[in-house]
Amino acid sequence: MILYISKYKRAHSWYCLDVDNNDRKIMTEALAIEGGKILLGRKKKEGFGSGKWVGLGGKIEEGETIEGAMVRECQEEASIEVTKYKKSGILTFYYVDGPDMEVHYYQILSYKNKPTDSDEMEVAWIDIDKIPYDLMWPNDKYWFPMFLKGELFEGYFRFNEKYEIVEHEINKVIKLA
Repeated sequence: MILYISKYKRAHSWYCLDVDNNDRKIMTEALAIEGGKILLGRKKKEGFGSGKWVGLGGKIEEGETIEGAMVRECQEEASIEVTKYKKSGILTFYYVDGPDMEVHYYQILSYKNKPTDSDEMEVAWIDIDKIPYDLMWPNDKYWFPMFLKGELFEGYFRFNEKYEIVEHEINKVIKLA
């Protein structure tokens, strides 16, 4: 297990382990950009995030790396085989009713197969100047512009019981930990 300490004084893990004993989930989210459009998916299944437009991704399964989880989730959610990617950011989300989440963001640089809908997601190429922030998580409007510029970012968001942001910090970084 490889650990690092971020500027936010929290221990993180590169594998899905409970480092802080707070039931933090390690997650991935991946986005592709082509011809002025971004590939997003709308969650079909009921539950957390249902109906929201998001990147492709999800939870890390036991024994898999973060990058391995990202590749698997893209295949499961949109039938694409990611062949090249770069890490763009790490954000930690703190919820009143838990569990907290550490999300690792990636830009998909190349892939095989045409993105198609799955049982989990409706996928669509959306014009970058028409990103539906009002149908996304409230934090997306803070980090998406950095992602779209190719900037690396780290930060955190705290939410109240209504999933409204009550505190956040997000910074451009030179290198991701």
